[in-house]
Amino acid sequence: MIINRFDTAELHAAFGIDMSSIDGFGFGAGWARVAPGGQSDPHQHDETELFLVVSGHGDVVVDGARHPVAPGMAVLFDPFETHVVENTGSTELVFFDLYWRDPGRAARAAAGRSDRRRFGERPIFVFSTPPTPNGDLHLGHLSGPYLGADVFVRFQRMNGAEAWHLTGSDDYQSYVVDRARREGKEPAATAAHYSAEIAETLRLMDIEPDQYTATDADPDYRAGLQEYFSRLVASGSVVPQEGSALFDGSTKDYLYEVDVSGGCPGCGAATGGNICEGCGEPNSCVDLVDPRSNRSQAAPRIDTITRFTLPLHEFAAELAAHHRLGRVPARLRELAGRLFARPRLDVAITHPATWGVPPTEPGADGQVIWVWPEMSYGFLHGISTLGRRLGRDWRADEPAQDWKIVHFFGYDNSFYHSILYPVLYRLAFPGWHPDIDYHVNEFYLLDGGKFSTSRRHAVWGKDILSPDSVDGVRYFLSRTRPESRSTNFTHEGYAAAVREELIGTWQQWLNDLGLRVRTRYGGRAPDAGVWTPEHTAFLGRLGDRLSAVTAALGPDAFSVEVAAAELHGIVTDTVRFADRESAVATVDGWHDEARTAVALELAAARLLAHCATPMLPRFAGRLGEALGGQRPAQWPHIVQLVPAGTRIDLVREFFAEPSAAAAEPVGVGRA
Repeated sequence: MIINRFDTAELHAAFGIDMSSIDGFGFGAGWARVAPGGQSDPHQHDETELFLVVSGHGDVVVDGARHPVAPGMAVLFDPFETHVVENTGSTELVFFDLYWRDPGRAARAAAGRSDRRRFGERPIFVFSTPPTPNGDLHLGHLSGPYLGADVFVRFQRMNGAEAWHLTGSDDYQSYVVDRARREGKEPAATAAHYSAEIAETLRLMDIEPDQYTATDADPDYRAGLQEYFSRLVASGSVVPQEGSALFDGSTKDYLYEVDVSGGCPGCGAATGGNICEGCGEPNSCVDLVDPRSNRSQAAPRIDTITRFTLPLHEFAAELAAHHRLGRVPARLRELAGRLFARPRLDVAITHPATWGVPPTEPGADGQVIWVWPEMSYGFLHGISTLGRRLGRDWRADEPAQDWKIVHFFGYDNSFYHSILYPVLYRLAFPGWHPDIDYHVNEFYLLDGGKFSTSRRHAVWGKDILSPDSVDGVRYFLSRTRPESRSTNFTHEGYAAAVREELIGTWQQWLNDLGLRVRTRYGGRAPDAGVWTPEHTAFLGRLGDRLSAVTAALGPDAFSVEVAAAELHGIVTDTVRFADRESAVATVDGWHDEARTAVALELAAARLLAHCATPMLPRFAGRLGEALGGQRPAQWPHIVQLVPAGTRIDLVREFFAEPSAAAAEPVGVGRA
């Protein structure tokens, strides 16, 4: 027999609280204590865990949902549920902790992870990084955050979740000022013009966000941002601080972002001011190697200036706790580790400028709130604006714990989204622990080089998108999306994918299937007859493909690239199956087996229509109609046959030939 009593002398720090271990039970066990006002670190693991509350009062927070606990209560956590225990009382919260491994339960929990994270029970706000309105969108932009967020939201909605896509235009960027200067316009006019162009290009790409915020045009945005900034100042961590800055040696202009370039102090690569697109690390401009001003030929000089500044290095522990709440790829956690290895990381939150929103606090005369910290408020403002339109009580000044936020962005924005913004939220709203998933993409290349407006090395959305081409563009960008590595767009590759895969394989199979149904079954779906082992195996194979696409579009393993490959796999599997079955399709005595094979091909076409809906909505709608229905609205959980007798009309054009412009050499596009 083993008897163990709660003993404070046996406690040690673990998971942010005090815990002990007890040996000999045959499973993990121990005591735990949470001090008044304290809480455990958010975490998840593969064990099943049981809390038995002995004394005190508090809350357990599981995947964003809060539940009160008191003495005499037992709380069971399934594997991979992110959980936190908080002491909300005035005395110590003590509980007995038991945990053990159950491989079967863990496997089931992992397979149903999206349910565990309550994606279907709370509002999901999916953000694609607001683009800078200093130009239109090219395929490098579209392939990353915008396509990713659109596919993510469409899939979530098909699974019954309340999901919304939010973006807009990041009007107060210094790059807008630079573009306006070169065009001889005012920044406001430049921002408004390109914001409208961006929105139209998204529409041509069949991406229509539920909330599109043009920050300079929104009448409520400025006051809301200033109030948010005041919260940051009131925290005591964002204060006016004197520091070194770069100034143009001739014009004496303050230099940052677009106005200065040099060598990255982290990796040595050529970079602009404030962020390195290569290694993802921020710079303060004064630490650039051999800095060069873009305002004159004179060498920049260093002087001092007072700006509102955040000592970001003080919040390493808080950021690590945040990164344990949601989906944070290793690439982002590595960046955070690299940055917090620095002895200091002071980030200026205001900069001298005339374009932007000034703070109301004294101490930053002639300065505006830097547009990147500003964006953290912009996300909350977008939620609030969407809520007013939908009649929902979502407030930018009172974010709810139940909100699920999902961010899509390029790696060059990683510092801001996954490191700076969580700390700003902690300062502005100390009681809010935002549950955020991060999806990051790498650079999309054009013929092996970076997309570049200035070198006319770009394919602009409006130059390639049309109602006939949009499915082909979305398919090729999905197949080549730069999710974990830089990938490459070539005109030849795009044209070949449309001709050989979409037209030469998908459309050819569907047309051939339609002809066979028309010739042999009067244009109506046959009922399945006698099944052979090969038929059963093929049905199982389709089920495997469905499982693979479902996993690839789920929140944890989300990959448009993998999902697109699985779509093509559905078609190639079916083409091989049809080729084998054709040997006996018209042989006497095998008609019942032959109609089963055709029924299975139609089931594959039906599955393709459903699974293609998030990525290729126009094609999916046409295919759904050709199979006697309409665009699929719900995600399938099993492979189903097309009801016998359904009118089938598959002999039609599903994809258009690539236009001649798609084969043009590099150098197309507008400057």
